[in-house]
Amino acid sequence: MIKAYSQRLMPPYSGLVQIVESETARALTLDVRSWEIHFLYDAEVNLNKAGQTGRRRFIRVQTLEHEALRTIAETGSLHGTAIDDRIVQLAEFLVNADYPFPSDDLYEYWILDPKDDSPLALVFSCNNPDNFSNFPTKTDWRALPAAVMPIEYTESEKQNKNPPVNYRVEQMVTKRAGYSPKAKWFKRGNGEVDYFPPVMIREDWGDEQKNSLCQRYIQRLAPRLLMLHGLGFECRKQLETSAGMHALEVERFHRVYPEIADKKRLNTILVEARIRRSTNGDLPLRQR
Repeated sequence: MIKAYSQRLMPPYSGLVQIVESETARALTLDVRSWEIHFLYDAEVNLNKAGQTGRRRFIRVQTLEHEALRTIAETGSLHGTAIDDRIVQLAEFLVNADYPFPSDDLYEYWILDPKDDSPLALVFSCNNPDNFSNFPTKTDWRALPAAVMPIEYTESEKQNKNPPVNYRVEQMVTKRAGYSPKAKWFKRGNGEVDYFPPVMIREDWGDEQKNSLCQRYIQRLAPRLLMLHGLGFECRKQLETSAGMHALEVERFHRVYPEIADKKRLNTILVEARIRRSTNGDLPLRQR
């Protein structure tokens, strides 16, 4: 039996990982281009009133491109070498799969705003309470670092030698959470869903400069935020506008976007990405 689902990759949030899992192996990807293959090496089984649960441990054995998986599915081999049946089973499923897979990490661990105990920033998520022990022991929210996702400096920031926007937003969350931050597990659909910030961090900071920093971080993260399920139409449309400034990232991730608010805009972004690749990325970014 094959199970296909997606989960947020965090902390820090860097996208939704697509997961295909059999009884003995699994395959994971962020972009449906390159897949990590893992084999099961240990499993814990717990029985309770809700049924059978437990933790399954995997070890990474190989990375394969999607086209290689297509060859494996068709022939059972790659470059003349027979492939393990566990990989063949996954490959046969993957080449005919519809993306993205449903998101099932309904359990979320949020830092709370000390003023009203409302969700401030999402730290971790998982699909089973048995995995609560995997979440970070510290109630710290982490931004995707500048080394992974650089955010352009303003002229003023360059002159003042300010730290990266990513780091400053991280410090904003830490300061707002307070000296002894509180955090709580939530399960989506329990009546509190309306209180959750759609992009996993509060956007109201009561200060123009802080609001601007937060928005710059969100806008730069937009190609990855568009992977999220359940975004409202206007939120998704706004993120698509921001993502247009990073066409190559949109090209990489668009196959796992669950919805598109403006298909014409997306197609324009994809055309620009192809042009940019053909000219070695030398075209200037355009505001849309």
